[in-house]
Amino acid sequence: MNAHASTARAERTQPVHIGDHLRDWRQRRHLSQLDLAGDAEISARHLSFVETGRAAPSREMVLKLAERLEVPLRERNVLLVAAGFAPAFPQRSLDDPALKSARAAIDLVLKAHEPNPALAYDRHWNLVTANRMVAPLLDGVAPHLLGQPLNILRLAFHPEALAPRTVNLAEWSSHLLERLHRQCEATADPELLKLYQELKAYPIPARSGPLSSDNVAIPFKLRRGGDVLSFISTTMIFGTPVDITLSELALETFFPADDLTARRMREMADSLK
Repeated sequence: MNAHASTARAERTQPVHIGDHLRDWRQRRHLSQLDLAGDAEISARHLSFVETGRAAPSREMVLKLAERLEVPLRERNVLLVAAGFAPAFPQRSLDDPALKSARAAIDLVLKAHEPNPALAYDRHWNLVTANRMVAPLLDGVAPHLLGQPLNILRLAFHPEALAPRTVNLAEWSSHLLERLHRQCEATADPELLKLYQELKAYPIPARSGPLSSDNVAIPFKLRRGGDVLSFISTTMIFGTPVDITLSELALETFFPADDLTARRMREMADSLK
């Protein structure tokens, strides 16, 4: 599914019957009724009846089909409600006492990653929290881009943010757009689709050619003062979330890709003490 098709799907009248929802998710995953029925250990005939409204699925079947289709937890609640059942997955603020241990784990990871930058963001790439090494890298970003919600992809692409200081802007922005595009295809989230179209409209140079075979990862190269800081990034998610907020949270950690960057980050951390 391309971005245009995803946008059209998201913007059309939303299905209200459980069968419509299931068919949309099945087609989004490029599965036939026979494939999905086999995965869920039900007959293709019964699945067809559910999709057309001739049979009503049980709560257990809705959850089983949603799991096989890798439906996000937020949307699994939508499926349950459409089938006449109560939502199964709560959504709490990170400040909720029930998420105290998860918030402590996030803070521990971010703090332990110093003197290198690390941050956490939600499903729309809005910043949730960050360690103290992120702010110095945002020096020079236009103040109107630092308000809430602070979208980290917009910071990467905007000409008044990090784009003018990103040395390998073509490669880095292409990498981010590809990640966002995969999210759009997987979720058809209208906000993500809108963000994707916005980012594509920024004046980003095209890649000059394929990456060198010597590269092991696409680095993020940021000019700061007279230096070029080079980072490689990793993304972490919670492995077994049953809360919507946690399921949509990602932690991005940046590691120095060379000795100069490692040295400058240690010096920066010392100056913040």
